[in-house]
Amino acid sequence: MKINRYQDINTIDGEAKKDYIDRHSAFIHCDDSAKKGEKFKVKVKIGDAYAHPDDFDHYVAWVQLWDGEKMLTQATFSTGILGGEANQAEVDFYVVPSRKMKLTATAFCTKHGLWHSDEKLVEVAE
Repeated sequence: MKINRYQDINTIDGEAKKDYIDRHSAFIHCDDSAKKGEKFKVKVKIGDAYAHPDDFDHYVAWVQLWDGEKMLTQATFSTGILGGEANQAEVDFYVVPSRKMKLTATAFCTKHGLWHSDEKLVEVAE
């Protein structure tokens, strides 16, 4: 299966291509540091500037949060969960870190496949 990755849409010619890349890409939003043993919030949002469809045959089926090669958690969506309207699926995950994390997010579009975020480093202090 092909793994798609985000690329800076400012470097892309054509609005349709920018839309396609952005609305399928996973973006991680969290602090750069966490406290060991304390709950830490990580928001994963699909799409930044553009909304993804929420149609019967074209929607975000799931979002996963990874630390390196270890999957930490997953949220699964059903068609219509966003009211059948184009929107940006987003999930707040809470993890309790014990060491430095290399977070990535993966999302699966039922029509356009697997999309992988950039890595987000999170330092963990005592």
